[in-house]
Amino acid sequence: MELTYWWILPLAALALVIAARLLIRRRSQTGRPVAHGERLTDLPEYQKVLRRYKATLVLAMVLGALFLAATATAAARPAQRTTEQPEIRNRDIILCLDVSGSMTSTDAAIAKVFQELARQFDGERIGMVIFDSSSVQLFPLTDDYDYAAEQLTAAQKALDSGAGSFFDGTWNGRGSSLIGDGLASCVQGFPDVESDAGNAKRSRSVVLATDNFLSGDPIFTLQQAGELARSKNVKVYALNPGDFDYGGQADQPGGQLKAVAEGTGGSYFALDSPDAVPGIVQKVQETEASSYLAAPQVVVSDSPALPLGAALLAGAGMVILGWRLNP
Repeated sequence: MELTYWWILPLAALALVIAARLLIRRRSQTGRPVAHGERLTDLPEYQKVLRRYKATLVLAMVLGALFLAATATAAARPAQRTTEQPEIRNRDIILCLDVSGSMTSTDAAIAKVFQELARQFDGERIGMVIFDSSSVQLFPLTDDYDYAAEQLTAAQKALDSGAGSFFDGTWNGRGSSLIGDGLASCVQGFPDVESDAGNAKRSRSVVLATDNFLSGDPIFTLQQAGELARSKNVKVYALNPGDFDYGGQADQPGGQLKAVAEGTGGSYFALDSPDAVPGIVQKVQETEASSYLAAPQVVVSDSPALPLGAALLAGAGMVILGWRLNP
């Protein structure tokens, strides 16, 4: 226990001493002798009442001193100093959504789930990229969860309707569903470890929603984008609503996507319907859940309960004594 404004106590003690001296001086100067007063003062009833009166005055003075001491202590702000190591959640998540026509219902389900999750995040950072023949970053990694939730809500509505300016900028390339380029753009959304040394412990994950049906000539192949993810320690969690591979051959679209995702340390999920998205996202959240203890921090918290409680009791006692002393 320590006092923030300790110098208040000496001032209160000085004020108490001055008040006591003034009271003693005043009492010594008051009163006039009365002839034959001893006839009254020697009466047993008078002596009894006088003793009770003096005891009440002494008790009132004690309560007054306690009240002053307690309020002075509370004014000095008693505080407790403790050392804590807060637990920090250290995830960076980028939503990487293929917005070609076959993907919009799944994308809308993902945006809805993360719109709800964003309001529960504490320490995580989230970003979002959409792509078709070219990529657009809707918002970078941020821990402004109100802003993220607002953007995800707008994304969900646009994906549900399938029209509007939301898709502007995603058709500037040649072809459609250039998955390698889209994944590479999402991976590049994470800062370099060298420039982000303070956050080197943060886990990095991409939630990639695509059916991996390539139509065009991308700059990055899916495998090259996977290599880029590995070089940046980014795990890819692929959600595929169009897993219609013929057999288990590795060259099938779903097989390729699964190999790349698992090669980064992530996972691959084939979706039966958009209704399965919440359960898959929960699995991803559980897999990626991690935290670490930050540097110790000194926490100073006010502790006025004891002096204020004493002042309350002393004040109540003074009120009761004042009522009893009132003739």
